Amino acid sequence: MTALAPILESFFTEGLITQRRVSAHTITSYRDTFRLLLRFVQQRTGTAPSQLDLGDLDAKTIGAFLDHLEHERHNSVRTRNARLVAVHSLFRYAALREPAHAALIQRVLGIPQKQFERADVTFLARDEIEELLSQPDPATWIGRRDHAAMALMVTTGLRVSELTGLRCQDIHLGKGAHVRCYGKGRKERSTPLTAQTVATMRSWIHELEGSAADPLFPSRRGTKLSTDAVEKLIRKYAGACPSLVSRAVTPHTLRHSCAMQLLAAGVDTTVIALWLGHESTQSTQMYIHADMTIKQRALDRTAPSDVVPGRYRAPDSLIAFLDGL
Repeated sequence: MTALAPILESFFTEGLITQRRVSAHTITSYRDTFRLLLRFVQQRTGTAPSQLDLGDLDAKTIGAFLDHLEHERHNSVRTRNARLVAVHSLFRYAALREPAHAALIQRVLGIPQKQFERADVTFLARDEIEELLSQPDPATWIGRRDHAAMALMVTTGLRVSELTGLRCQDIHLGKGAHVRCYGKGRKERSTPLTAQTVATMRSWIHELEGSAADPLFPSRRGTKLSTDAVEKLIRKYAGACPSLVSRAVTPHTLRHSCAMQLLAAGVDTTVIALWLGHESTQSTQMYIHADMTIKQRALDRTAPSDVVPGRYRAPDSLIAFLDGL
């Protein structure tokens, strides 16, 4: 059997980084996928990841891993499908280098993406956002960090990976205050900050006293926060809010909340797409579907079903006089 380790290492160093030059976000996502997969296989077989063969990752094992993500780690179908994309990418790479395993590789590549229902966008109202932001303890360093991070997410709509990748040099608090980040597709964008967020970030950076290249939101050890850590802290604070305790609040919920606030303020969807770093305005249409106020305004403009449409005609002057008595 062919050892897995050299294929996986070559996949990252040669296939992803050198040949395809994928973004750092893609590298991180794929890395996390194979961390989870190798640990899962180790628990099932007792074999150390460095000792695994390519044949140990057959279609049955990959299928069991995907079920583990959904039912034990409680990942969404979207996340399950994203993990499968990484696995398929590795096996397509291996197919050109290990033709002896063509049958095994084709069976893994034949594992389909799972269909899922597109749920309505979940977002927080203004009072719910304020309640969430009031949860971190301002008397502790962790509380002040978490408050600053969540306030920045609600204002800018940053993805969680964009937030954790921020460095101190990416925030500008002078005239034209903004934050600069690198999003999907290695696209750089700058997002303006409100006066309240500027005050929060100025206080945080003053306390942080980090160099330009240091993480803007570090862990206790000084390293950048992981995406899992951000998700956990948001769930913790949301669980302490009476109005949110029964809801699943995630970093993407804060991103959606930012978009809905912009939409409610009358901002055009093209601007919202630029604000959030969407590839096109088509991705922004889901916020219009989620905004009931827009639908209510449209409903208010329609004529009741029991009214016969027709042109307006001025009333007879005498009848108008009598009606006015």
